[in-house]
Amino acid sequence: MLSQKLKKSICLLVFVVVIVLITAGCSAVDTLSSLKARFAGSEEPVAVTPEEELEGSEVDAELTGETKEIVLYFSDAEGKALVAEERTIPKVEGIARETIKELIKGPHPESGLKATLPEGTALKDINIRPDGLAIVDFSKELVSNFDGDSNSETLAVYSIVNTLTQFDTVKEVQILVDGEQVETINGHVNVFAPIARDDAIIK
Repeated sequence: MLSQKLKKSICLLVFVVVIVLITAGCSAVDTLSSLKARFAGSEEPVAVTPEEELEGSEVDAELTGETKEIVLYFSDAEGKALVAEERTIPKVEGIARETIKELIKGPHPESGLKATLPEGTALKDINIRPDGLAIVDFSKELVSNFDGDSNSETLAVYSIVNTLTQFDTVKEVQILVDGEQVETINGHVNVFAPIARDDAIIK
C-alpha cells in the first residue's frame, strides 16, 4: 500500500496539473475570442468623412464629362457696353462660384473684348440665399487694383451682377470686399446695397 506521504504527493501533483490545464484553457479561450473579435471588426464598414465624400463626388463629376453652357459679360473694345461671351465649363454643383471664377479669368484673347475686373482679384466666397440675393465676396484687389474711370467701374459692377443673374435662383447681387460692404469700388457706382440686373448696358 502507498504511504500516506506518497498519496499526498500524488494528490498535490494532480492538483497542480489540473490548475495548469484550467489556466491554459482560459488563455486559449481568451486568445480565440480576441481573434474572433478582430476578424469580426475587420468586416465593419469604414467610416468616410464628409471631406472624403465630397472629394469622391467631385471625382465622379469630373469622370462623367458633363458640361454647362454659361454666359459671361465683358467690356467691349471701346469700354462703353457689356458684351456676352458664351463659355462651356464642367458641370458642378456650385455653378455660380465657377462662373465668377471664369469671369475673373477674363475674355478669350481672340474675342476682342476686355476684362472688367482688375488683375489680382480673387473670389473669396459666394452665398445665394433663398430670397434670391447672391452675396459675393471678392479680395481687396477688386478695389486696390482698380484704376478705371466711371464707365469702367459701371461695367465692372454690372459684369458681376448680370453674369450672376443669368441663373434663376439669383435676383439681386450684394458685392463685398474682404467680407465687408463697401460704398463703391472706385468712387462712382454705389455698391453698398444689393443691385439688380441691368440689360440696357448690354450691347
